[in-house]
Amino acid sequence: MLVIGIAGGTGSGKTTVVRKIIESLPKDEVAVMPQDCYYKDNAHIPLETRLKMNYDEPASIEWTLLCQQLRSLRNGIPIEMPVYDFLTCARLKQTTHVEPREVVVVEGILVLCDKELRDMMDIRVFVDADADERLIRVIQRDCVERGRTPKMVIDRYQETLKPMHELHIEPSKRYADLIVPQGGNNRVAIKLLTDYIRSLLPSSKS
Repeated sequence: MLVIGIAGGTGSGKTTVVRKIIESLPKDEVAVMPQDCYYKDNAHIPLETRLKMNYDEPASIEWTLLCQQLRSLRNGIPIEMPVYDFLTCARLKQTTHVEPREVVVVEGILVLCDKELRDMMDIRVFVDADADERLIRVIQRDCVERGRTPKMVIDRYQETLKPMHELHIEPSKRYADLIVPQGGNNRVAIKLLTDYIRSLLPSSKS
């Protein structure tokens, strides 16, 4: 099994890179573990308080569960991955069944921040993008998918996203084996990455 970590700032184009990896490999050969599924379950905290919490720092993630479930997949054991609801900022009761695959992609803004998780990765990727481009993508995504207004997104960017990016996410770039500049638009870098992944799979050596 090949474990690939894909990090980068919010709105950098990580999802595009993951999609390109999936498209470049045979069907059903990739399992994806989004970091967002592993936010700590704060259902016991009042909603008003949950909405104001900082979700862009490492302490917001249940790393123990993420590492435990990744370890299970590496050992050939299926997992029940948590499902997180961004509207209520809490986990849902249902889970997502994930089977072990040849490639497992662990994707999220903070996935290179945790040493135990990093040490389980075979390839570490940081998707880089200009801050203005990331902000535009975040506004578009959060207004459509997460029910926020542009003002809410911009306020959150200034108060939380930008300082947390500078404190935690940007420094994690030093752990990357490959940095993809220009985010998901860098077709050359993405092709190099996907070609390299394919070359490491057992099927390419047969």
